[in-house]
Amino acid sequence: MTPGPTRIAVTRITDIKSVFELLMPKSIQKIVIEMTNLEGGLVFGENWKEMDNTLFKAYIGLLILAGVYRSKDESTQSLWDAETGRSIFRATMSQKQFQMFSRTIRFDNRVTRRRGDKLAPIRTLWDKWVEHLPLFYNPGPNVTVDERLVAFRGRCPFKQYMPSKPAKYGIKIWVATDAKSSYALNMQVYTGRPVGEAPERNQGKRVVLDMVKGLRGHNITCDNFFTSYNLGQELLKKKLTMIGTVRKNRTELPAEVLVMKDRAPLSSKFAFTETTALVSYCPKKGKNVVLMSTLHKDAEVSVREDQKPTMVLDYNGTKGGVDNLDKVTACYSTKRMTARWPLVVFYNMIDVSVYNAFVIWREMFPEWNQAKLHKRRIFHEELGKALVVPAILQRQHTPRTSASVATVKAIRERASPCTPMRCCWEEEASRCSLREHLPENTSA
Repeated sequence: MTPGPTRIAVTRITDIKSVFELLMPKSIQKIVIEMTNLEGGLVFGENWKEMDNTLFKAYIGLLILAGVYRSKDESTQSLWDAETGRSIFRATMSQKQFQMFSRTIRFDNRVTRRRGDKLAPIRTLWDKWVEHLPLFYNPGPNVTVDERLVAFRGRCPFKQYMPSKPAKYGIKIWVATDAKSSYALNMQVYTGRPVGEAPERNQGKRVVLDMVKGLRGHNITCDNFFTSYNLGQELLKKKLTMIGTVRKNRTELPAEVLVMKDRAPLSSKFAFTETTALVSYCPKKGKNVVLMSTLHKDAEVSVREDQKPTMVLDYNGTKGGVDNLDKVTACYSTKRMTARWPLVVFYNMIDVSVYNAFVIWREMFPEWNQAKLHKRRIFHEELGKALVVPAILQRQHTPRTSASVATVKAIRERASPCTPMRCCWEEEASRCSLREHLPENTSA
């Protein structure tokens, strides 16, 4: 396959908003809207305002804008504050309405929820979303498989503790990404051991085989949790190669590559079968790194000063796909403070969708903002504004502050300079501006 956006993506993209909607299609939006309206009616009764497609997109747009402004840890009240907030939030919807949506957003019907599935509260939405990921982008020759930890310390039946991760506690997700662009191709939430069942054996092998379904002709890079001789042979049957570090307690390793006595620093030992290569590289005295590969066939060593084998250099060049995805999604994250783990998963879905959309957009339009150094921030901001504009245009009630009124007025003028509503908004803006200068007890 030719790396980059697929033909489906190329034919459907017209603007930044349309790229995002490829990854968050109407089928996914429909589930969230229906389930949220069901919950909202139960919680708020007659006071509930129905969420429609426009309001849902506006809600997502505000989450994206909050991430752009690095406000994920800022309180909602502060974001809507007349002095410390931004006018675009008040211009889109009221603080009360945003909080009601955050309170009631749901992804399934709890009455008909499937029992026994720990991921049931968001299972249907998650599966539909994951199915769409590989449809719009073909990965390059190298694919990285690794784990992510989405930070969360609340109650969750499959919360994990991983001391090596910065967050320590959270939801573990297996991920396959393109090694070069970090486009997320496949994801799987780890829900832990099923109740009453024995621990899973050969979990690393099973995860990699799940993650690479549909791929052919690629090299898979993974770390020592996944790498094994049996995995390499299974991947070869699927026309895939593998490279990865190996745990030194693997039974398939020959004793000779593990012996460190009299090993010179920067030396390498190789071992081969018909299909697999093994190297033990000694970066310094008393330490070695063992790698296994079904891609390499010879004992080639680089001419660099550190004399690293080509196998090690290729691994180092392709191992960071998932780690980079972690970094870029955390930079402008949409995540808000919440005690509900399904909402944490949903926020992460938005983050990954926005980044995937950015990768597709940049590869389709490489000259877009070419001279700018912060292209991704510009993309996030333009996407957020594109999602909230329809809600601003259909808003019936005037915002209370002059800055928000001015924002609404400017957006309406750009959308339709000659609308009959224009004079109404101008009059309201002038009244709002005048009201700010009146004495406190003066009536309007």
